[in-house]
Amino acid sequence: MVDTANKFSLWAIEIFVASVEEGSISAAAKRLNSSNSTISQQLTNLEAALGSELLDRSTRPMKLMPTGQLFLHRARAILSEVMQAKSELAQFDHSQMVRLRLGVIDDFDADVTPSLMKNLAKRMKNCQFLLQSGQSYALSEELHARTLDMVICADLERAPDWMEVHPVLTEPFVVAAAKGTIDHNSDIQKQLFDLPFIHYSSRTVMGRQIESHLTRQGIRLPNQFEFNNYHAILSMVADKTGWTITTPLGFLRAQRFQENVELIQLPFEPMSRTISLIARKDAMVKMPKDVAEILRPIIQDQVVTPLVIEMDWLKNSFRSLG
Repeated sequence: MVDTANKFSLWAIEIFVASVEEGSISAAAKRLNSSNSTISQQLTNLEAALGSELLDRSTRPMKLMPTGQLFLHRARAILSEVMQAKSELAQFDHSQMVRLRLGVIDDFDADVTPSLMKNLAKRMKNCQFLLQSGQSYALSEELHARTLDMVICADLERAPDWMEVHPVLTEPFVVAAAKGTIDHNSDIQKQLFDLPFIHYSSRTVMGRQIESHLTRQGIRLPNQFEFNNYHAILSMVADKTGWTITTPLGFLRAQRFQENVELIQLPFEPMSRTISLIARKDAMVKMPKDVAEILRPIIQDQVVTPLVIEMDWLKNSFRSLG
């Protein structure tokens, strides 16, 4: 008979790390799409196999025991090594990779994401693609939690040292105003400041970036309207309720309002953001770089070129990178 008393699984290690990072069994279960009872039992089995109590589960949030703190460093290293091993094997033949968990910002839902998935599927025929779209901050959190392998998202307020970043697009922030409301032969800034300003929510990274940029220039605009999505904001702009600051991607995403909205260069200090493909540093060997190289021409062909043809003044500030 095989003695299994001192054996534990990779799954148990992943559960331990998730429990530490989330602070509770229920949160770890949600993150790993498992049940509370499974998480609890796996932790018990792990502690029994190691012969040490790792977590004090009587507190909220759970606390690491001294032995748990020691094991946490090794556990994280083990998970990183396993991910790197999978990626190294996949480099010999992408078809050998069985699963790729990819997060993509909502801005690319309609055009870039489908093309990227089709392109990757041709190269990785035996791979299961798990795709998640969302806002940049949420995607970066899932990358940190190891529930996603790679993410495509906008500038973060601070890029941690553990991130491997491959820029794929730079885009300017621009004014979006209803067509016919701005006389381009007169003082554009004065005309805009006489109209209501529609804010992006301060709960979003973009909203905070815009507000910080305006504050640095001593510009304070009344906060009568504040929304957290492109469609609501550009709907009000198209309806001549006010104007906003957005990006070309934001304009393209709200397609139904485009015929009633025009984009204008910021009449004050310019600002821009970068869209990047991000992975955990050294966790996937060359794959993030390879995917970024596939992504850039897709962005150029499907997003950048069509809009620059229509708005020539964007050509120096709205472009793919690399």
